[in-house]
Amino acid sequence: MAAVEEAAPVPPDGGAESEAAEMDAAAVTEGEEREAAAEYSWPQLRFDRPPRRLYHFARQFSSAAPAGGRGSGESFLKGVKWSPDGSSFLTSSEDNSLRLFYLPEDAYSGAEHVAEAAVGGEDSYGAFLQVNEGEPVYDFCWYPCMSLSDPATCVFATTSRDHPIHLWDATSGELRCTYRAYDAMDEIAAALSISFNSTGSKLFAGYNKAIRVFDVHRPGRDFEQYSLLKGGEGPTGIISSISFSPHNGMLAVGSYSQTTAVYAESNMEPLYVLHGQLGGVTQVLFSKDGNYLYTGGRKDPYILCWDIRNTVDVVYKLYRAADTTNQRIYFDIEPCGRHLATGGQDGMVHVYDLQGGQWVTGFQAAADTVNGFSFHPYLPFAVTSSGHRRFGMQDEFEDELNLGGDENCCSVWMFSSSQEA
Repeated sequence: MAAVEEAAPVPPDGGAESEAAEMDAAAVTEGEEREAAAEYSWPQLRFDRPPRRLYHFARQFSSAAPAGGRGSGESFLKGVKWSPDGSSFLTSSEDNSLRLFYLPEDAYSGAEHVAEAAVGGEDSYGAFLQVNEGEPVYDFCWYPCMSLSDPATCVFATTSRDHPIHLWDATSGELRCTYRAYDAMDEIAAALSISFNSTGSKLFAGYNKAIRVFDVHRPGRDFEQYSLLKGGEGPTGIISSISFSPHNGMLAVGSYSQTTAVYAESNMEPLYVLHGQLGGVTQVLFSKDGNYLYTGGRKDPYILCWDIRNTVDVVYKLYRAADTTNQRIYFDIEPCGRHLATGGQDGMVHVYDLQGGQWVTGFQAAADTVNGFSFHPYLPFAVTSSGHRRFGMQDEFEDELNLGGDENCCSVWMFSSSQEA
């Protein structure tokens, strides 16, 4: 862990003692928070106006070498995710590090008066903390009940090559605990994807043709294992993404075998197997009402929409520039559930209306591949990350990728909203 710059916003102080008990209490109070959220009026984002770039970060990612001392020395961002309480966002990059940035106070009051961030100059502010893994990070996720008012819940999980799953403290950068899976040779088996269930009581980890489920409050090597080949219909490859339905007790898993499968969370009973992705599935995401499932793949220019109540055919397809890259490109759905936004290798962010799949707008977020996009949970903000793996030689292969520029950066954007005065 390393505190980076003095200008980084600081979260409230607090210890992390009695973590399991306090995380249980957080799960109990989650119902009250959801009731409060139901009374809150979500900002209606206006996409008829281009968003403003409030904060920009680039230099912190440009010259970093891999934390473990291995690799090419090249670093580029691989994804970014807001925390569930909206206080911070977390980035993952090729230098085997995760950086956490807190929103400054002026973002909550008077963000419309913040000057637009300049590109090419100094970073808006430094990361509050940096967590270094020894190997490339495969996946990362926030604890769903995370809230700064309860420091015990301020955690996120990571999985990296040849390592167990790590649970990190988001206020100190210290390692809280590990969740370890072992193969038949009694060696550490690294998860390729991870996700907490909606209540935060279980941690689901994706492996080759299998899912292992850990009890969050019992770290170590105790887990339940489920083979996904029951009946010969399940995914046959590496599980690359996991998503939980917010309402109906289902989870979806995507695999590099170009298939997505839907299971009952309670007993991992297979419900549906969906085919149609042109490349290996890299992300699955349920709609806010749980009735629709969106899937995206590598070297596949379309995000597919599936109706979980009738999975015979695809409802519609959403285009994005991703047909010549193996890179994982994230998409996200706004809090009120009306729009989906996705990046692409052309540096554009495209926004679609989910009621019919119509394109709404697009804006240039970077000169490089926009691989991460995440809506803020309750403010009219979004965060993007950009970057692409380069091999140190300019040839027709890179020309085919249509990379407009080398811009390895992260930006926070502010949309116009109907709540603005």
